[in-house]
Amino acid sequence: MTRVLSTAYAVVAYLAFLVVIVWAVAFLADVGPATTVDRGPATAWPVAAAVDLLLVAVFALHHSVFARASTKRRFARALPVRVERATYVLAASALLALVLWQWRPIPAAIWRVDAEPWRTALWAVCALGWLIAIGATFMIDHLGFVGLRQAVSGRPLASAFQARGLYALVRHPLMLGLILAFWVTPIMSWGHALFAAAFSGYIAIGIRFEERALRAELGEPYARYARRTPALVPGLRPAAWRGSGSLLTPEGARPRGGARR
Repeated sequence: MTRVLSTAYAVVAYLAFLVVIVWAVAFLADVGPATTVDRGPATAWPVAAAVDLLLVAVFALHHSVFARASTKRRFARALPVRVERATYVLAASALLALVLWQWRPIPAAIWRVDAEPWRTALWAVCALGWLIAIGATFMIDHLGFVGLRQAVSGRPLASAFQARGLYALVRHPLMLGLILAFWVTPIMSWGHALFAAAFSGYIAIGIRFEERALRAELGEPYARYARRTPALVPGLRPAAWRGSGSLLTPEGARPRGGARR
């Protein structure tokens, strides 16, 4: 595939990614004309819970299978380097769109906060979670994260690591942001709680496997970083690495953060 075609393909994948992210924000905020976490087809709660868990499982299965090194190697043999990551991003965006589109609400409320300023404060923390998650991708390599850099260069990203920005405070700021966005809300329905719990469980499992892969790939430097930097909950002090933050940066390699979603 030529550079022009691969770049166009990666741009389409990136636009799909942006659309689905915006949809996910509106979905959890329960706003907009499309299906939301609390508005959609009326279904008996046992059926709704089963459908919702199945949707999350399909999404998680894709992420889990394609995150494995063996799958990545087979995937790389089947697709050009230029479009490998973009294809992953496009597939993940499509599967998340499926979750949002086919979600079955369970609208009964667990808690509801209407009093101010608490309601506004909860929405502010939720928005902060989304900003942390999105910002974390720019603290590693946003263009590489979504596949645009590979499409233009025709080369895979080199293996490197820098604990910079939020990665000097926690090892997985992207996941921290998502957890805040999922759980902090003034109105928590049973359906919203199911969504948050299912995706948080997947995040916990994903972090476990991600940590194992990073330790195997980066060795003792990452182990030292992990001992000094919490996984999700920031400590009272930034990590000792926050200056240059370099842990393992081979010559010519492009730096990235601790998570590789």
